[in-house]
Amino acid sequence: MTETRIDRRFKACADENRPALVTFITAGDPDLETSKAVLKAMPAAGADVIELGMPFSDPMAEGVPVQLATQRALAAGQTMDKTLQMVREFREDDPDTPIILMGYYNPIYIRDPKKFVVEAKDAGVDGLIIVDIPPEADEELCIPALDAGLNFIRLATPTTDDKRLPAVLANTSGFVYYVSVTGITGTGALDVTNVSNAVQRIKGHTALPVAVGFGVKTAEDAQAIGKNADGVVVGSVLVNAIRDSLDDAGKATDKTVTAVTDLVASLAGGAARARNA
Repeated sequence: MTETRIDRRFKACADENRPALVTFITAGDPDLETSKAVLKAMPAAGADVIELGMPFSDPMAEGVPVQLATQRALAAGQTMDKTLQMVREFREDDPDTPIILMGYYNPIYIRDPKKFVVEAKDAGVDGLIIVDIPPEADEELCIPALDAGLNFIRLATPTTDDKRLPAVLANTSGFVYYVSVTGITGTGALDVTNVSNAVQRIKGHTALPVAVGFGVKTAEDAQAIGKNADGVVVGSVLVNAIRDSLDDAGKATDKTVTAVTDLVASLAGGAARARNA
C-alpha cells in the first residue's frame, strides 16, 4: 500500500515525541446532526485519529456505554448510508485527520464487502477495525479493503500469545490495536506495567505503531500508557460524556459538543505529557 493518512499521522506524532490520541464516537449518537458536529469538532480539541463506530444491534465486544450509544443512534435512524455521508461531509473541511470505521462484519456483509470498501474509500475513510472477523477469513474483507487502499487494523489482546500473534499481524496495516484488558470496552483497570510489557512484545514482531485502548479513561491514563505506546485509544468515556449531556428526554443540549471536546482536550494534554512530563 502507498502511505496513508494513518501512516502520516502516526509519523507526525512520533516526530513530536508523543503518542497519537485516537478517539471513538458512535456515528449518529445521539442524533445525526449532533454526531456530525462532535465529529467535526474533535480534531481541533486534540484528536489525532478518529474511530467512527458503525451502529449494529449486537455489538458483542462493547460494554454498556457503547451499547447504549449504539441504541441511541439506531433509535435516531442511523444507517450505513448516513455514516458514510458523515465522513464525506467531514472531508469537505478536513482533508488530513484519519477516519477509521469500527464495528462488526454483519452490516458490511449484507451490503457486500467489495462494494462497501469502495464506498468507504470514496467517502474518505482511511481504515477499518472489524472486531469479529479473524485472520483466517482475510479473503472476506481484509484483502478487498487493502486492495481498495484502506488500512485494515487488527486487535491483539492479553491472550494473544507469540504463536497466535503472527497470524493477527498478517495483512495488518496502519497500526496494531492492543486491547489492554481481558473483557469488553469500558471495563477493567489498567495495569500499566503489563500493558508496557505487552506493547514491547508486539513491537518485537512488527514495525507498525501500537495503540492501546479498552481501559483508558483519564488524562492520567493517557499519560501513563503513552509513555510506551504509539497511540492511546479512548472511547467509552467520550460516549458517556455524550450521554451525560443529554436532557431528560434523551435529546442533545447546547452542552453536548463541548462535553466531548473538553474531555478530548484533557486527554490530549495527558498524552502530550507522556514523554515530556
